[in-house]
Amino acid sequence: MSERVVLITGIAGGLAQLVGERLHALGYEIVGVDYRREPHLDFPATIYRASYNKTKIEDIIRRHRPTHVLHLGRVGNLKEQLGKRFDLNVLGSRKVMDLAARYGARRLLVLSTFHIYGAHPHNHIPIFEDEPLRAGTGFPQIADAIQLDNQAVLWMYRHAECRTAILRPCNVVGPDVGNAISGYLRSDPVPVILGFDPMVQLIHQDDLVEALVRVTEGRATGIFNVVGKGTIPLRDALRVGGGHQIPVPSSVAMGVLKLAQVVGAALPPYLVNFLKYPCIISDEAIRETFNWAPRVDQREAVRSTIEGARHVDAPPGAR
Repeated sequence: MSERVVLITGIAGGLAQLVGERLHALGYEIVGVDYRREPHLDFPATIYRASYNKTKIEDIIRRHRPTHVLHLGRVGNLKEQLGKRFDLNVLGSRKVMDLAARYGARRLLVLSTFHIYGAHPHNHIPIFEDEPLRAGTGFPQIADAIQLDNQAVLWMYRHAECRTAILRPCNVVGPDVGNAISGYLRSDPVPVILGFDPMVQLIHQDDLVEALVRVTEGRATGIFNVVGKGTIPLRDALRVGGGHQIPVPSSVAMGVLKLAQVVGAALPPYLVNFLKYPCIISDEAIRETFNWAPRVDQREAVRSTIEGARHVDAPPGAR
């Protein structure tokens, strides 16, 4: 067995597959787990279909004894039932972390999200990792993300033997990413909130993959924001995409977003405030700790997200 075995949750997703491919090229043995259908990969890996909170996940970790665990499988899928999302995101995440320690993993990465900081009219710029999480818990996706992050932080301090890093990336985009914001950028027409045009941060999939690989190979522990190169007004980003912008009043935005799902702009309602107010985070910590910096600027990130999706078939997890 390889001396470096990495277990990656969420392997059916495009981002996880890109990370797995990079780590395989660096000599890691790859074990992938996902609750969704097993994907077709372009690199050697052992793949399992399993829920993160079930007995099978322990059997997998016991069998392979991963030296590194990358928990990239946070579930944001709106189609999943509320109870199942909670089980996977909160209970399942705790189980993965506990098993990583029990079976001797030396390194643990947990992928969180900057959405837990919240978007507010009085947000200062930038937001650092030690600041309060101001996102409201009225939406299940946000509540799950906050609980996942909070328990990961507590777990990190209680299990110093397993060097843990928690990453909070901004909006992740790219041709192989099938999340809400990438779908929003690709939409035509695309709703915007009347009278609002906040600055936003986007990180291209290639930059986030590089950050994840750099942190995997590093030893430092802690919480790290991850952002792309620069910032851009939301409406400028949408102009790069070329979609027809439809301004709607904030008071009816929720209803419009539900209607927009019919025409393809399926943006979760919890992101409405991010279309109105800025949430600009600092990546100073990850830059200084891991000698990492993003390379893809905001306009190119949008262009790649749209043009790549037109010509390249997304992997099963990203469609």
